[in-house]
Amino acid sequence: MRIKLIVLIVIISSFAQGASKSMELPRDEFARRRALLLEELRELDAIAILHSAPLMERNHDVEYPYRQDSDFFYLTGWKFTDAILILTPQQEEDQAEVHLFVAPRVPKREVWTGPRKGVEEAQSLPGIDKAYPYAEHQELIPKLTRGYSRLVLSTGNNTRFQAELDELLLASASRPEIVQEAGSLLKTYRLIKSAEEIKHMEKAITITGTSLVAAFKQIPSLKKEYEVQAEIEYGFKRLGAERLGFPSIVGAGKHATYLHYEDKSGDLVDGDLILLDVGAEWEYYSADITRTVPVNGMFSTEQAKLYQLVLDAQKAAIAVIKPGIPARTPHKKAVEVITTGLVELGFLTGEVDELIAQREYRRYFMHGASHWLGLDVHDAGGYTDKEGEPLKLQTGMVLTVEPGIYISEPDDLDPKWWNIGIRIEDNVLVTKKGYRILSQSIPKEIREIESIMQP
Repeated sequence: MRIKLIVLIVIISSFAQGASKSMELPRDEFARRRALLLEELRELDAIAILHSAPLMERNHDVEYPYRQDSDFFYLTGWKFTDAILILTPQQEEDQAEVHLFVAPRVPKREVWTGPRKGVEEAQSLPGIDKAYPYAEHQELIPKLTRGYSRLVLSTGNNTRFQAELDELLLASASRPEIVQEAGSLLKTYRLIKSAEEIKHMEKAITITGTSLVAAFKQIPSLKKEYEVQAEIEYGFKRLGAERLGFPSIVGAGKHATYLHYEDKSGDLVDGDLILLDVGAEWEYYSADITRTVPVNGMFSTEQAKLYQLVLDAQKAAIAVIKPGIPARTPHKKAVEVITTGLVELGFLTGEVDELIAQREYRRYFMHGASHWLGLDVHDAGGYTDKEGEPLKLQTGMVLTVEPGIYISEPDDLDPKWWNIGIRIEDNVLVTKKGYRILSQSIPKEIREIESIMQP
């Protein structure tokens, strides 16, 4: 077993070395996405206006690290603030349809920030008909919106632009009568990942897995939750991830029973479990992996029983994934396995079907077992279709599978079960014939984990 684990770690490390080399999506990928949206806009007699995310101030003269709005990035690949994309579907092929307004380069400012892209670089992007300095949108928006009955809009949460746009449209002699959120259209596209998107997600997952395995080895010698967090996030940065996909969740002992524990200042106590819910972001695509491991490297009898139950539930939930099934089916399968196991362990009493109907399992498993994954860790897309029917899985969708059991200090359970929190999460691609676990190489079997932590 130890030889197999060494080989596994070497394989993961070799993937990570490749992931450290920056590789952006092909620029024509964004042009392809815009072309699809333009066709839908043409049918709707609609113009689309999307604004970049604003630069957020943390405190005086200090700004948060910038991260582009996901929908704006999805259609442009543009990573800078102060940008507007306007799509104007035309009937004549020689008329401009794709307009990109960007902040022009300012050499004096670049002395502080370093080089950034401007109008010339925007104009060179595939499929951009016309690039303009950002300020020209004030004059052109009233002209470009004229004649369309519908406006598909995303302000990128920029309240300044929202107010400005309202004034521009109010003054326009001919403005769209219907306003629709751009996300309502884009979520359909974003649910299905291209081959290039999947490659980027695999890089994010590989970086995350490599960093987790490295941290596993260190945990028995560490004292604080934040030390574990530092080991994992150091791995992300060392392997080339630009940022976290989301704030890391690192909780030991009782803290592992809090679903989104934030503090991370707790002690690592011999005999406790530590739950690690983390994800690196690679070129805007996020991983989302959870592993739960023993602080001392060895599961106790009680911990092992509950861990194996969660693992069995996760495997059963993954096994049902295939095109055509309702998206919530993996969650239902996880609920079935966990409820059955809780009855066998004496945590619940009664018939499994009745307990599920009464949602008694939620005392110990209180969250959904799955969500979409992509540009956002909880990615765009709902779970019902346009008719309100359960959305069915399709080839190219990527979802998490993450059942859990959380026991704090219930009065009716033996204290030996108290303060055990377990969640196991993998990232799964829906394929033509079933599924592929993108995070398959990240250890999760009890013997694998113990062998890594106690070699």
